[in-house]
Amino acid sequence: MRVKIMTVFVGAVCLLATGCGSEGGQDDTKPKLAGPLLPQKVTEPKSVPDLEPSASPSADATFAENVAYELEGKTIDMAGFGGETVGRCPDDLGSKAGTTAVCTVAYEGIKVEWDVTIGEKGWSDNIVEYQASPRQGILARDGLARLMFGNNSDLDYALCNDIPKAVLVPLGETTYKCEEVFKGKEPFGYTQPVRVTDAGPRIY
Repeated sequence: MRVKIMTVFVGAVCLLATGCGSEGGQDDTKPKLAGPLLPQKVTEPKSVPDLEPSASPSADATFAENVAYELEGKTIDMAGFGGETVGRCPDDLGSKAGTTAVCTVAYEGIKVEWDVTIGEKGWSDNIVEYQASPRQGILARDGLARLMFGNNSDLDYALCNDIPKAVLVPLGETTYKCEEVFKGKEPFGYTQPVRVTDAGPRIY
């Protein structure tokens, strides 16, 4: 009886060691995909332009021009990547507290509207506080790539669902998704939603 038990045990070890697999000789060692792979391959940007507006206002710029310039910088922060910007505020926008206006910033041709409310003057007559909220967000593909590669030094590339160079989106979670693929690894279909905040893109 002891010999029979040992024979069965050794036989089982032999079968496992030979890797016979499942029926039909199929190889089950490759992990199954968690979902379909996304079509767009996103790589690290080769260069990162300055995160500054295209042109600063002149020394004699109006109050409206200065606010528009500030909003250009905020729009670039939201995109997370430098680009051509053109800001416009109503010419009659004044520095009186409580004044409201809608200003527009075009980033790479995509227009973002900002609701602006002028606040009190600061510690100097030349300093005026204001609040600005974007009506929609802007997603820049290179800005998202800059975020992903900046956070993960081992990232090889990402797979996304056809994110344009720049696109207007709602703030918060968007319809865009990406899967981060690390060096030496294969994609397996696990995607994460892309989000947009007024401080830049996010993925989680």
